Amino acid sequence: MSIKKGMVAMQIQKSYQNDSAGVLYIVPTPIGNLEDITFRALRVLEEADIVLAEDTRNTGKLLHHFDLKKRMISYHEHNKATRQDQILAMLAEGQTLVLVSDAGMPGISDPGYEVIQAAIDQDVAVIVLPGANAALPALVGSGLSTSSFYFYGFLPRKNKEREQAFELLASLDTTFILYESPHRITQTMEQLAERFGNRQASIARELSKKYEEYLRGNLPELAAWISDHPLKGECCIVIEGKQEQQEVEWWESLSVKAHVEQMMKERECTSKEAIKQVAKTRQLPKRDVYTAYHIQ
Repeated sequence: MSIKKGMVAMQIQKSYQNDSAGVLYIVPTPIGNLEDITFRALRVLEEADIVLAEDTRNTGKLLHHFDLKKRMISYHEHNKATRQDQILAMLAEGQTLVLVSDAGMPGISDPGYEVIQAAIDQDVAVIVLPGANAALPALVGSGLSTSSFYFYGFLPRKNKEREQAFELLASLDTTFILYESPHRITQTMEQLAERFGNRQASIARELSKKYEEYLRGNLPELAAWISDHPLKGECCIVIEGKQEQQEVEWWESLSVKAHVEQMMKERECTSKEAIKQVAKTRQLPKRDVYTAYHIQ
C-alpha cells in the first residue's frame, strides 16, 4: 500500500495480510552444507508456484535433494532485464514466486536487486527469509570487532575503479568485508597488504564445508602465506578499520615502487639494497618488492 503525501509516496507493506496478491519471497540457500537450509525455506519452496533460479541446474540439485518438484525459471545477471516484465506479470496474476541464487542470500553480490526494486515499486509484497550467507560467519569468526562493519563485496577489476574502492575502504574506521575468487585472491591480498599495511585481517574459505578454513594475521603475513599456498574455494576477507591511535607511517601513502625510489634517493643506495629494506619495512616477500619495482 502506498500513501502519497505531497510529492512523496510512503509505502507500508503488511507482508501476511493479503492472500489474494502475488508475493515475491527471497530465500537464501546453503553456501555449502545442505543442513543449513531452514524448515521455513523448505516450506516456502514447496508452496511456491515458480522458483526463480540463478542457475536452474544448481537449484535443481538442491530441490532434488529435498524431494521438491517445482517449476523453475532462470533469472541471472545476463537475462534479468528481459525477465523482469514476465516476473511482474506473474506476480500481478497473484502467483507466489521464490527467488534463489546459487548459494547464500539473493541480492548480496548475486542477482536480485533489480527485480526486488521493481516488485516493490508495483506494491508487491517482498518477503525476505533469514538464512545462510558467507559475510556474517566470516566476520564473527575473524575475531575482529563486530560492533560496526561495512560490507563491500567483490572489488572492481578495472584499476581506476579498484583504486577508488581502496580509497573508500582506507577511510573506514569500522571492520570491512570483501569477497574474492580463488583465481584473484593472491593478487588482491598483495594489493591489500601494500595499501593497508599491517592491519589485522582474516580470510575465511569453504565456509560450512568439509575443508572450512580461517587464516588470521596481519595483511603482509596473509599475503606471503597465500603466495606460497594457493587457496581453493570462494574467499571472504575481513579487515580491521583504521585505528586513530595508530601512527601512520610516512611510506603508507606510497606505492611499493615509489617507496623503493625514495629509499634510493634518501640513502644513496642501489635498488637491490633499497628493495631489501622496503621488504623488511613493509613485511613483504623480497621478490614481491622486486617485481613491483622492476616489472610492474
